[in-house]
Amino acid sequence: LGCIILARVGDVRRFSDKKRFVAYCGLDPVVESSGKGVVSRGISRKGDGVLRRAFYLAALTAIRVNPVIKRFYEEHKGKLKGRKLIIACARKLAVITWAVLYYNKPFEADE
Repeated sequence: LGCIILARVGDVRRFSDKKRFVAYCGLDPVVESSGKGVVSRGISRKGDGVLRRAFYLAALTAIRVNPVIKRFYEEHKGKLKGRKLIIACARKLAVITWAVLYYNKPFEADE
């Protein structure tokens, strides 16, 4: 995953916030709103497909071995199902990746 991020993204500091990085990865949610309510339509898929797939596959593993992603998965299991839940985990992993690279600090699970 690290090699793919370096090759596809380069310097992560060019993304001023996590939302822009997540959108570049193609993992940002599409939300439609009207007068009556808000509906989620999945992910935008406008970003880099290689990064999106890499984070998706990394999330599949992280759900089993990473305590932070595993806890996130367990907390959201009732609300989301199947691929939507895995995509949410992939997005969480992308946000963690952005923070580690942007702030140049090692990941600490208690943050």
